Amino acid sequence: MPTSLRRKCLAATCAGVMVVSIGLLATVVRAELAKVDPTALPVGDNKYSLTTAARDSVFLCRANGGGPGAMAQGPWFNGDGTYNSKTKVTVDGDVEWPQARVSIVKNGTVRSFSSNDLPVNHNTGNYPIAPSDDAYQYDRNPSAITEQDVAYELPGRPVKGAPRCMGGQVGVATNGVEIYNPFDAQLRDANAWEAQDACGGHPNQNGYHYHSIPACLYEDESRKKQSGLVGFAFDGFPIYGPRGKDGRLLTNKDLDVCHGTTSKVKLDGKKQRIYHYVATKEFPYVVGCFRGTTSAPGSPG
Repeated sequence: MPTSLRRKCLAATCAGVMVVSIGLLATVVRAELAKVDPTALPVGDNKYSLTTAARDSVFLCRANGGGPGAMAQGPWFNGDGTYNSKTKVTVDGDVEWPQARVSIVKNGTVRSFSSNDLPVNHNTGNYPIAPSDDAYQYDRNPSAITEQDVAYELPGRPVKGAPRCMGGQVGVATNGVEIYNPFDAQLRDANAWEAQDACGGHPNQNGYHYHSIPACLYEDESRKKQSGLVGFAFDGFPIYGPRGKDGRLLTNKDLDVCHGTTSKVKLDGKKQRIYHYVATKEFPYVVGCFRGTTSAPGSPG
């Protein structure tokens, strides 16, 4: 082959490699930009509406503020409207609950859920929060963790519709624990303000619950695959962990105003393309509004 032609081929090859490299670099940059910084999570205080749904907000049916909550802002608040989830205090304790139970059964158009509101797959902290616990400086939660009879009939074949408002309780986790909206009783970001245990749960007078889906429910999953099922919203739509296709971490920008998306996931033993909610690190964490019909029980807590 003549030298001039070989040089042209090499140049073309180099150009191709350069294009591919630029493309890969752009993909990496986009991935980096999409990451959520756990040391600077936006605080969701009072980010709600009673009239409309919006991304990064909650569409509430009513605002019942003014109740008890954390007594002081902790040093994990950055002072710029964000908080550091890595340095936030956790409630002491490692309490086992061998009597924990949960049952989730689908029968036609109904999915029946029942539990005693205790986590079947992790331990909890000691509640009420003890004066000797460093968390007591900021949150003096007086409630104890007790068994509660929890039973719901959820839609087994939910139909996606226009965004609907929601109450204080939004769903149930697959481990038997109830999921609340992201606010405390003062309509502040509960995950930022309130002291929870190592798995992100705490009790109120109505029982143990989460304000987001804790990582302990999905932390053992592969980082290269889509997250599995972690719960159900009261409208019947399932809730999955934070990783989408090929293990990519999803952010609020990937989701709709209700904190959900439509993609192929595994549900009831088979892969199917359906609407579902996604648990992320960003406010409102799990559900911002309902896309299906529900009685939406409960009140902020």
